[in-house]
Amino acid sequence: MPPATSGTGLISGAVAGNHPVVCERLTGRTRTLGHMSSVPDRADVADEYKWALASIYETDDEWEAAFEDVQAELDALNDYEGRLTEDGETLLAALELRDAVYRDAKTVSAYASMRSDEDTRDQEYQALQARGASLMTDVSSATSFFDPELQACTREQLQSMIEETPELAAYEHYFDDVLRMKPHTRSAEVEGLLSELGEVFGAPSDAYNMLTDADLEFPTVEDPAGDAVEISQSNFTNLLKTPDRAFRQTVHEQFYDTISGVRNTIGSTMKTQMKRDVKLAEARNYDTARQAALDSGNIPVEVYDTLVDTVDDNLDTLQRHADLKRRALGVDDLEMWDLYMPIVDSEGPDIEYADAREHVIEAVAPLGEDYQQRVADGLDSNWVDVYENRGKRSGAYSGGTYDTQPFILMNYQDDISSMFTLAHELGHSLHSQYTSEHQPYVYSNYEIFVAEVASTVNEALLVNHLLDTVEDDHFRRHILNEYLERFRSTLYRQTLFADVEQRLHELTRAGEALTPDRIDEVYGDRKRAYYANATIDDHIEREWMRIPHFYYNFYVFQYATGISAAVALVEDILDDDQPDAAARYREFLTRGSSAYPIELLQDAGVDMSTSAPIERAIGVYDHYLDEADDLV
Repeated sequence: MPPATSGTGLISGAVAGNHPVVCERLTGRTRTLGHMSSVPDRADVADEYKWALASIYETDDEWEAAFEDVQAELDALNDYEGRLTEDGETLLAALELRDAVYRDAKTVSAYASMRSDEDTRDQEYQALQARGASLMTDVSSATSFFDPELQACTREQLQSMIEETPELAAYEHYFDDVLRMKPHTRSAEVEGLLSELGEVFGAPSDAYNMLTDADLEFPTVEDPAGDAVEISQSNFTNLLKTPDRAFRQTVHEQFYDTISGVRNTIGSTMKTQMKRDVKLAEARNYDTARQAALDSGNIPVEVYDTLVDTVDDNLDTLQRHADLKRRALGVDDLEMWDLYMPIVDSEGPDIEYADAREHVIEAVAPLGEDYQQRVADGLDSNWVDVYENRGKRSGAYSGGTYDTQPFILMNYQDDISSMFTLAHELGHSLHSQYTSEHQPYVYSNYEIFVAEVASTVNEALLVNHLLDTVEDDHFRRHILNEYLERFRSTLYRQTLFADVEQRLHELTRAGEALTPDRIDEVYGDRKRAYYANATIDDHIEREWMRIPHFYYNFYVFQYATGISAAVALVEDILDDDQPDAAARYREFLTRGSSAYPIELLQDAGVDMSTSAPIERAIGVYDHYLDEADDLV
């Protein structure tokens, strides 16, 4: 199938270009300007810390011209409808035209989306983003006849056309994927209608993002020093790392009291999202929404179940971490506003962006000189939009298209967490760059299942590098704490989300009404199971309201499978007895979607069809808890 389009596919409304926007992280802390913690306007952020979107289009007028060019190209696609497979030459010409149209449209859409993300309050760029999304819907609709017409052929007929027109050999895996999906592809008319409704299907996610990023205003609270601090989506978890426990409780309660003020609205968007997923799955003859979502990458649902079951069987390791926090804090009961506190008794070191860059560049050296140089060059070429500004989309992601440089949105907060996020997103960006250089366009949109491996490998390399080179005990303890938090939040927290997401979809499929109270109940039950040795308050039952991943249609489990695969790969890369491991990994980065995700990872050296990588990752987590236990 062609690469997923903006506003549809895996992430629904969160795709900036050909490569998926990945890893929105709700971490960070408010930058301090003088004595008043505040978020600057974008105009007050230096250009050296902004991404180079002008490298795509120097002016919005250039964007308009490109937009019109794509619209003009759509008519040419219509000429192939009904005769796509009349012979090999016709099929090749149609595929090449389709790829060219998608390439241009993706770039148009990506530029508009990223401009809007710079300041989600900007009405002009909101309009451009909407037009870009609408254009992608038009392209998807104009190409919707491809799969049904190809599926009318047998494998033997397609093979005959390949022999007749050898250039079609490049599309063999694509043809295999299209034929595999035949039972779940409707008529050209129905496929066209579903494509035209792409923007409508993205409405729950769009409404949620606009509400939480642009319209919802959180309160300003007084910190322990007496300074005013504005709570935001970006700084919320970092404010929960403040040593003053009463202040943490205030932040926790005021944040959830505020977001609960739009509780019915968010509950409505969540309910509609679940119904959307279930109905679209039924429309394509799937038994469940989960099966439909995973089938896009040919990932067996057993992989999902193995993850949830393996983690559920090892909750004692997570609870060991929770108890370690309780003892480190010296409290009788671990409350939810204590959960983000480090196990060390001092604030983490400030990590300026310039220092984070150097640490990351040095950390990726085991991946080879070419990889390391690409990271350095990218950081010098304005790939990264570094700092938070008012209205900017929260979290972090890596985006870009087949024909652009990579782009990374961050809300960098001068801390260890932000440094790890930088390494993480650079993993995605290098994956995109290697893929674009080595694969034809049809295989450039790798699945999220493998994307989360590329990002987490960089995190694991960073922690190994820092623990090997940093001598300062204070810094080292915070590195160890950070990595433990990454295990907790990536392997366990994301699996908890995956478990909840599956349960909510099952309730929706069974016809049960998903009221906010019912979602509280489901979420609270799982939170209590995971944190059986901590106190679960009424506020944390509503945590689902601040999690954008529930709008991504069975996306989030891939964070957990990603860290599991990454741990195994990095251990091999750093093993002197496996000198080819780094080369195998770089080869994996070049392959895009030219094979199915499970196969790609098997070739790289890890088998995600088993529980072994998950158990291996939990073992590493447990090992680092041993080291942390000695510190406490």
